[in-house]
Amino acid sequence: MMNRGIRGATTVTRNDEQEIVQETLRLLEEMVRRNELQPEYISNIWITMTQDLDAAFPAKAIRQLEGWDLVPLMCSVEIPVQGSLPRCIRFMVQVNTDKSQSEIKHVYLNEAKRLRPDLSGSNA
Repeated sequence: MMNRGIRGATTVTRNDEQEIVQETLRLLEEMVRRNELQPEYISNIWITMTQDLDAAFPAKAIRQLEGWDLVPLMCSVEIPVQGSLPRCIRFMVQVNTDKSQSEIKHVYLNEAKRLRPDLSGSNA
């Protein structure tokens, strides 16, 4: 088994707790579905948000899901690069898997599809 990184990102329309939680869970659900993940095999998840989002901790929403309370989660602020995509939530999920690098399906939702158009259309 190898440890692989799975990238994911989404955006919200406003700095609102409910929307941040909703889009966090939607992104996680898509990553789980597309990659057939189980919490037991996830070594950790790094979550970043742009500086314009401070209404909620995405990790708190994930910890409340059944079976996810023991997955190590870490939230951080994204580097503030001028002209970068606003209101963006990014994931780096590290998972133990037998899948090859080319079998990993990265997930980009909402306006975050612009971050990696090369991956956004090929992983649905």
